[in-house]
Amino acid sequence: MRPHHLKTKALSVFAALALATTAHAADVRVVSSGGFAQAYKDLSGPYEHASGDRLLSAWGPSMGTTKNAIPARLARGEAIDVVIMVGDALDKLMAEGKLEPGSKVVLANSPIACAVRHGAPKPDISTIDGLRQAFLHASHVAYSDSASGEYIKRQLLDKLGIKPAMEGKAAQIPATPVGEIIAQGEADFGCQQRSELKPVHGIDIVGLIPEEVQLRTEFSGAVVRGSSHPEAARALLRFLASPANAAAIEATGLEPVATRH
Repeated sequence: MRPHHLKTKALSVFAALALATTAHAADVRVVSSGGFAQAYKDLSGPYEHASGDRLLSAWGPSMGTTKNAIPARLARGEAIDVVIMVGDALDKLMAEGKLEPGSKVVLANSPIACAVRHGAPKPDISTIDGLRQAFLHASHVAYSDSASGEYIKRQLLDKLGIKPAMEGKAAQIPATPVGEIIAQGEADFGCQQRSELKPVHGIDIVGLIPEEVQLRTEFSGAVVRGSSHPEAARALLRFLASPANAAAIEATGLEPVATRH
């Protein structure tokens, strides 16, 4: 359900919400982390058409030390109006005074999934033992340097009882999506948020990790303190959080927070 009728629905949502726009169209600068990126891309066109605003979009991880990471962008004073990122990391920036108080909007949750190279045998990871065996039997395993990867490195491998066994063959990948590492043949198994795996060509998603060890990452947006267009920024966040846009968000592999009507 991602073609034109979702965009048409998004337009009607915008009209129904009667979002306020400024007298002159605004250039709204947005930085999104990968987990919400596809949903944002799918909804940005309808929003621009209806609002008259232009979205100037960039991408970067919610955490980490790479130059495009959202905290690094804000630290060097990059001009940004809206950030969309992992909720915990956003809360930290809010506490540091980098974001407008009260502007946080929760958009979706993202479960962790695993993938193999396209056409490769798919391990059964529906049970904890199956997931354990998938890790152990892989030659090279990749996981991200953001929320899901930090969980895998610091908690999941211990929960599975395989952390020592994965030394030397499991690697945390900075900046590059895990799916791309798998597609390129640099890893034969990897795990990341499902919404970040879905857009990648050349891989097959095996499934979600079992509920007993699952971690859902919250994705939220907020207005950056000192934004040049704070009202336009808030309007964008209201639009993205609209219940009628839940289907578009769900189609990207996320679990929308808003309830559809």
